[in-house]
Amino acid sequence: MTRLLVIVNDIESQPGLLTQWMISENVEFDLRIGGVSTLPKPAELDAYDGLIMLGGGFMPDETDRAPWLADEAELVRHALDTDLPQFGICLGGQLIAHVIGADVRAQTGAPEKGYTRIDTTDEAAADPVFSAIRPRTSFVESHVDRIVALPEEATLLATSEACEFQAFRVGRAWGTQFHPESTRENIERWDAAKLQTLGFDKDTLLEEAMELGPESERDSKALFSAFLAVVRN
Repeated sequence: MTRLLVIVNDIESQPGLLTQWMISENVEFDLRIGGVSTLPKPAELDAYDGLIMLGGGFMPDETDRAPWLADEAELVRHALDTDLPQFGICLGGQLIAHVIGADVRAQTGAPEKGYTRIDTTDEAAADPVFSAIRPRTSFVESHVDRIVALPEEATLLATSEACEFQAFRVGRAWGTQFHPESTRENIERWDAAKLQTLGFDKDTLLEEAMELGPESERDSKALFSAFLAVVRN
């Protein structure tokens, strides 16, 4: 049976759709919560077929507030060194980027909230994971921090109007700024007043979710299934 290590970095950024997809794909998953659960040592990654790291309201090097991120970074390095497939979402993607020497900055550029149009790059057509989705689709966004530069060895796979670095690959590691595991239910829990301070109207975001949610979920599932195919090869 395929076994994944899934790391939750923030209680507000849970596995969401990933849980039902892993169950439906007969995947065993070991869920660890940063700051609550003990993370495996890098050598213990041999017990897993892949690694998924979720989002959270931290910078990838903010180990004073989230000390487990130092251990998580070591897992990322070990996975890169051993070609263990890994998928990082939002903070998880930024953590991969940070480990490979990318420039990740706090509260930079325009924030993105709610369903956002994502365009894949020409390189995505040949990528084993991102070739599974349409060239233009939508995913849930929720960030004010971002990657602003990637090293040469990384391949840019997706962009948006407000954020150039939406997805990338280095080796067998994929990182996204967007949240393929999230749905309209996540937006329903967001604070309307906080959204207003960022320039977003919650009712508008929920209306857009009704239109864009179904196609987004199809592409999100395709993305996960393609990653799982890499894990199983």
